[in-house]
Amino acid sequence: MSACGMDSPAAGEAVIYRPIGIIHSPFNERRGMPIQPAGARGVKGRVEIDAPYRPGLKDLESFSHIILLYHFHLARDYRLEVVPFLDTVPRGLFATRAPQRPNPLGLSIVRLTGVADGILYIEDVDIVTGTPLLDVKPYVPAFDIVTEATGGWTQGKEQEARAMRSDGRFHGADNPR
Repeated sequence: MSACGMDSPAAGEAVIYRPIGIIHSPFNERRGMPIQPAGARGVKGRVEIDAPYRPGLKDLESFSHIILLYHFHLARDYRLEVVPFLDTVPRGLFATRAPQRPNPLGLSIVRLTGVADGILYIEDVDIVTGTPLLDVKPYVPAFDIVTEATGGWTQGKEQEARAMRSDGRFHGADNPR
């Protein structure tokens, strides 16, 4: 039994997560949103943590950045090859950050500007408002920075990524170019 009293699921069995809060941002729809936190510098938002989980926020305020893990609740069908933002050729889904995935999980590293009464005040938000939060982790530079990392097909497209906005290509089952 795990600490929460449940056995671990066997490979292939369903895994069920329950949101621990909700993310709020200025973005009411996907179209026009930044595609990564790097393109959302200074965009403010907040995360409301549900009451039963608020004791887990103790000591979080000492971190400058946090990792938000969330459910892409607007994502529907997926394809294993997509034309990603920043490119014009099809790529394998797992070589992209496309939101429509077999398990539509999102990850964003955001600046934490405050914690009060179960609310996380954040900046650099690239998430649509109303997104269910699954987990929060502290960003720890000594653990999370990988200096020898390479960016694959995205290498050299950093400036373009900062300016790119969602254009609708992942808003339905189709993936138009």
